[in-house]
Amino acid sequence: MGENTTNIDEMSFEQALAELEQIVSTLESGKAPLEDSIHSYERGIALKKHCESKLSAAQEKIEKITITPEGTPKTEPFQE
Repeated sequence: MGENTTNIDEMSFEQALAELEQIVSTLESGKAPLEDSIHSYERGIALKKHCESKLSAAQEKIEKITITPEGTPKTEPFQE
């Protein structure tokens, strides 16, 4: 199994997700040697955290547009 040494902090959400999907597929196949599987699992955990962080940051940037009682639009932070 090829070792990916790309710095996770420099990856886009899409790059990290694609690599995470590849790792999951490889681990599910059960064909990788144990040592490679352990390394892949650890990298997968780091990739998952990176993706969660990117999603959280994106959610914080989302604003919803509301209309005041006077009829003027304003923005406010998005809350679930």
